[in-house]
Amino acid sequence: MGGMGRAHLNTPIRQRFNAPLGLPAPCERMRVCITGICGFVGASLARFLKASSPDLDVFGVDNLSRAGAETNLAPLAALGARVVRGDLRLASDLDALPAADWVIDAAANPSVLAGVGAGASSRQLVEHNLVGTLNLLEYCKRHHAGLVLLSTSRVYSIPALAALPMRGESGAFILDTNQPLPPGVSARGIAENFSTQAPVSLYGASKLASEQLALEYGAAFDFPVWINRCGVLAGAGQFGRADQGIFSFWLHAWKVGAPLAYIGFGGRGTQVRDAFHPDDLGRLLLAQMKGQPKGAPSRVFNAGGGPANSLSLAQLSDWCARRFGPREVAANPAPRPYDLPWVVMDASLAESAWGWRPHLPLTDILEQIAEHAERHPDWLARCGG
Repeated sequence: MGGMGRAHLNTPIRQRFNAPLGLPAPCERMRVCITGICGFVGASLARFLKASSPDLDVFGVDNLSRAGAETNLAPLAALGARVVRGDLRLASDLDALPAADWVIDAAANPSVLAGVGAGASSRQLVEHNLVGTLNLLEYCKRHHAGLVLLSTSRVYSIPALAALPMRGESGAFILDTNQPLPPGVSARGIAENFSTQAPVSLYGASKLASEQLALEYGAAFDFPVWINRCGVLAGAGQFGRADQGIFSFWLHAWKVGAPLAYIGFGGRGTQVRDAFHPDDLGRLLLAQMKGQPKGAPSRVFNAGGGPANSLSLAQLSDWCARRFGPREVAANPAPRPYDLPWVVMDASLAESAWGWRPHLPLTDILEQIAEHAERHPDWLARCGG
């Protein structure tokens, strides 16, 4: 599905790359549009693409609704990445965009609590994450642009994940592989064939629906679609909050003495997440924009740090205590909606198809965030954390 053969501006997309990964053909610059370009992931990808392939014409759209997003405007302009202020929920805002060869969709309301807690309403969540995708797909159809959709680990079934057998070790939940396991999970993590049966949260449902819609549009209108279900992305400059961007939030809050608490699971901080850096995601996206994967014809791939790049909150606190000095963390055993004990992504399919695996170890990512926290003690306040 999502064939590559129909001509766009007289040159098929695949012919617009030359041999070096990600570089456009000498006769014409490859144009890449990034939605949510002023967000942490969007801005990081823009920097990576420009550094890896300087001849790429990178531009993007952002409504600047996220606190802190405006801080990326000047750095992006310095890179030569144009920013158009616009809202994906408004089809007319996309009509004003120039044509692109590829679209990287990094715009979303990314909180698992969106629609059920403070902030965006349930209708606003769906408008951001699904109606925005629909308008973007119409843009791709009109310009015959390829789409790389950034999805989430939150498309996987909450009851199925919560029921996985766990044991405690060194202050962290660990998958008990000695117990029977359902399809799609192993010591490597959660794979693409793990259950997506509801409930997955309103956020997860909006992204899962976006995935299906994107695949159908790609098949119906013959443009390439790649979907990446991302684990936690982390790095310096992330607008972290307790419900999204947890690694950045935890380090910044630790450094400035802001309140921290282990929520749920007995208040012990044993819940585990894996993380990876946007630069590693950028390498995968360049490979996907270049051509076809090896082996399996899947359009859907997990991307994450995997077991080697995973930590519990308690282990993260131990790292912070060594880096910044010890402090107290409150314990709140009351459960929080949609929280899970263990979410680690198995990216084996992306490795076999694209030769991709994350390069940057989690310790290096944490050190980058720590240095940023030292340089920007007001970061949490600026970013609404």
